[in-house]
Amino acid sequence: MDFKDRIYSVAEIVGISSMGEKIPAAAGRISTLEGDTHEILEKSQDAEKNANLIKKVTRSNHTSILEHTVYNIAFRNVSILAEQFMIEFRLASFTVKSRRYVNFGSMGFYVPELDGDICQDEFKKSVRACLEDYNALLDRGIPKEDARFILPYCVFSNFYCTVNARELLNIIRSALYGRGRLYPEIKSLGEQLMAQIAQMTPGIAASLSDSRPELSDRLSLSYLFKAKEGANERPKNANEKSVELISYTSDAEKTVAKAALTASTQYPLSEIEKLLEDDGNLTTVLDKVIACSRPRSLEAAVYTFRINGVSLSEITHFARHRMQSIEIPSYTLIDGKRYVIPETVKKDPVALEIYINAFERMDEVHKKLKNAGMPEEELVYLRLSGSKLDIMVTMNARELLLFFRLRTCTRAQWEIRGHAIEMLRILREVSPGIFNRFGPSCFVSKCTEGTLTCGRMDDMKKIFDPMNKSLSEDVLKEQTA
Repeated sequence: MDFKDRIYSVAEIVGISSMGEKIPAAAGRISTLEGDTHEILEKSQDAEKNANLIKKVTRSNHTSILEHTVYNIAFRNVSILAEQFMIEFRLASFTVKSRRYVNFGSMGFYVPELDGDICQDEFKKSVRACLEDYNALLDRGIPKEDARFILPYCVFSNFYCTVNARELLNIIRSALYGRGRLYPEIKSLGEQLMAQIAQMTPGIAASLSDSRPELSDRLSLSYLFKAKEGANERPKNANEKSVELISYTSDAEKTVAKAALTASTQYPLSEIEKLLEDDGNLTTVLDKVIACSRPRSLEAAVYTFRINGVSLSEITHFARHRMQSIEIPSYTLIDGKRYVIPETVKKDPVALEIYINAFERMDEVHKKLKNAGMPEEELVYLRLSGSKLDIMVTMNARELLLFFRLRTCTRAQWEIRGHAIEMLRILREVSPGIFNRFGPSCFVSKCTEGTLTCGRMDDMKKIFDPMNKSLSEDVLKEQTA
C-alpha cells in the first residue's frame, strides 16, 4: 500500500515480529504433535501451510496463538479523536506526541467529508480560528499544557503503537464494524491496517474475515431513560463533588494481608485470622507487601470512582493506565458550555477573553452545523480539548499504587494531579492502613524523575504524611507553588 501521497490519517505498519506467522503456527501445533519446541518450529516453515493452520485453529475460537505475532504501527497525521479511539484499547502500547510539551499551532487538522461547501468552509474557518487563538495564548505566555485545552479534536496527532495480532484484530473489528464504523476516518484506518496484515500475515487476517462482526460496541441506554428537557445541563454553582467513591473492598487491609499470608505461609485461614487480630502483625504484613517489587496481594482490594468534570485532555491521561476498567462516555454527549479554565488563563484578562470566546464560538458553530444536517459523529471533531465529561474508573490497590506515584507527583499535569490527590484523600479515609502509605514516588520510596526532579522531596514527605489531615488540592497548590 502506497502511503506517500496521503496527507493525513495514515496507519502504517512499520515493523513486525521477525518470525511472522511461524510462531503462531507452531503454537497451534505444539499441543497436538510430538516433539519439543525446536522440532515443532522446524515443522512450521511453510508459509502456506502455516496460514491454513492458523485459519483452522482460530475458526475453533482458539485465538490466543495470535498473540505471538507483534506489529509496530506508526499513526501519522490522524485526528486527536482517532488517537483517543485507539488508546482505549488497553492491550496495546502507545507513545504519543505530547500536547503538553509540543507546539500544535501549525500541526494541521483532519477535515471530514462534509456535504456542501458551506459546511466545509464553516468547519475549516472555525478550526483555524481556534488555532489562531491557541497561538495567541502562547504569545501571552500561557503554557502549552493550558493552551492545548482550546485545540479541537480534529487537530493532527502522531503516535506509535505496538500491539499483538489478537488485539490488533480487535481494534480493526471495532473500527470496521463497531463504534469506529460511524467515523469515516477511523473506518479508513481500520481498512488500511486490514490491507497490510492481509499482505504480511494472510492467515492472521483471515481469522478476522471468518469472525462474525459486531455492529455496535458502544452501550447506549439514553433512549431507555429519557430525562426531562434540560436535565442534562449542569446548573451554575452546582455543589458537585469532583471525585465520588462508588464502591470498595470492605476491610481492605485484612483482605490484602490474608492474600499475602496465604501466598507466603499456606497457613489455614483460621490461623491467619488469629495472627491478624494483632495490629502489629497487620502493620508488618502491609509494610512488606507495599515494599515488595511484586505486590500482587494489593490486587485483592478494588475501588470504583466516578470522577466528575474531566476534560477530554485529562481523559487521555486516565486511559493510559492499562490495568483498570474505565467507562468513557461517547463524545456526542459533550455539553459545549462545560469546560475547564486553567488558573494561568484566569490570571490574564486578555487570555481569559480569548479562551472563553473560543469555547462559545465553537459551541455556536456546533449548533449551526448540526442544524445544517452535519452528523453527530462528524461534529465531535469540533469539540475542544477542555470540554468536560464524567467518567467511571475501577482500579485495584496495586494499580492505584502506580497511579498515585505518577499522578500525585509535582511533574504530573495539574488537572489529573488534583483529581488524584482527592482520590487519595478519600481512600485514606476508608482504607488508611493501605493508602496512608501511598503518594508520589518520593513519598513511597525515592524520586524517580532524575534531572527533572522538583528537588522538594522533604516537602513532599511532609505534605503527604498521614498526619497531615489537610491533604487537598488547595493545600497542595499553596505548599508546592
